[in-house]
Amino acid sequence: MRITIVDGILAINSNAKVVVRGSDIDTCEIEWLQSTAEISKEDIKAKMTSMEYIPKRQAEYPSIADQLDDIYHNGVDEWKKTIKAIKDKYPKE
Repeated sequence: MRITIVDGILAINSNAKVVVRGSDIDTCEIEWLQSTAEISKEDIKAKMTSMEYIPKRQAEYPSIADQLDDIYHNGVDEWKKTIKAIKDKYPKE
């Protein structure tokens, strides 16, 4: 998964209604719908950059089934250590 322009917009305004044409924030066309307040491309780009840790973490997290199995066999504290190691490896910006 990679962070998309729409992901960045929705992280700023979860109620935004938009159509995005193109995948490059610098050259895309954004159509703001239903009186959604426009967000600058600079702000969207900054938000997208601040969200880059998300797909990195998702790629390394064990499946939910494996996490539940870990909790069952090793307890919540050991599960927390596993998750914390990933969060520490890819901190929020």
